[in-house]
Amino acid sequence: MEVIRPEGDNEWRHVCTQCRRVEYFNPRLVVGCIVEHQGKLLLCKRAIEPCRGKWTVPAGFLELSESTAEGAARETMEEAGAKVDILSPFMHLDIPAIGQAYLLFRARLAPPFTHSDATAESLDVRLFEPGAIPWRELAFSSVSVALRAYCDDAAAGREGSYHHGVIRKQPGSAPNDPSSFELVDSFCVRSRESGD
Repeated sequence: MEVIRPEGDNEWRHVCTQCRRVEYFNPRLVVGCIVEHQGKLLLCKRAIEPCRGKWTVPAGFLELSESTAEGAARETMEEAGAKVDILSPFMHLDIPAIGQAYLLFRARLAPPFTHSDATAESLDVRLFEPGAIPWRELAFSSVSVALRAYCDDAAAGREGSYHHGVIRKQPGSAPNDPSSFELVDSFCVRSRESGD
């Protein structure tokens, strides 16, 4: 392999020196769910690094063989032991500094309306009232941004909103240090039924 700028390309790429095949490195897609049940939100306390012991929504990397909604439902089962009904896309966040894009869905617990107390990936799994979310103990900036938008929408009686934004992180910053990132280029699209 060598790093060159192939003819007609604007970026530096890894290229095989023998067959000249270009190896592309693209952002990874994280999918997950903001799960609501009887006005409460489902959160998982991470059992793995990064951010072990911090709270998050059930989410993880999309696999090649699944749709984004399938991946979000799978991650929710793996991390929370919860079966969900996906309702709609809720938020897309880009985090260029770490090469990730997040797609989070609105979801609700499906019958039998249960979740695990803990899983191999979560030390604890709980339903939180929006006012009791442990904001200072959240694992990632993306989770903070998404949950705040979700709670703001719920408080205003808006359903069906779709949010987008870019999280700009300072180099070397912790995953959710509130002073180390900003949300830019954000917008929200609301359905006509939401009343806005």
